Amino acid sequence: MRKTVVIVVGCLVALSWTIHSVQARPGKRYDAKTKTCRMIDQGRLDWETDHWGTGARKFKEVCKSCHTRDNDKGAPFLYMESYGSEGWNRVFAERKIACKLDGSWDVLSEDEIILVNDYLYRNANDTYDPNDADTCG
Repeated sequence: MRKTVVIVVGCLVALSWTIHSVQARPGKRYDAKTKTCRMIDQGRLDWETDHWGTGARKFKEVCKSCHTRDNDKGAPFLYMESYGSEGWNRVFAERKIACKLDGSWDVLSEDEIILVNDYLYRNANDTYDPNDADTCG
């Protein structure tokens, strides 16, 4: 009997840890630019904001064309974990960075810019903290 209880408790702890880990990735993002809460872990946005979606693809094609390590353009090296979630949100909400001001973002549609923001928010350096993963209320 005691062995069964230990096994059940162990399974419950493992299950709880697994569920907790899965929930740590943000499922929603408040977009200050559009003043909407985006459900980035459901439907089309779940696919488009993950590593194989449009957000990641456009980040690699457009942003990483300049922001690579040791680039000759003077752009700082960036990758998805360069900022925390809120830092990426500020970049895309304020749009006062050189890339936006010099026209580098002009090749992106507004929807693609939002998807890049969703992707970066979802994979930022603080997204796996279960204490503050969801920030939309």
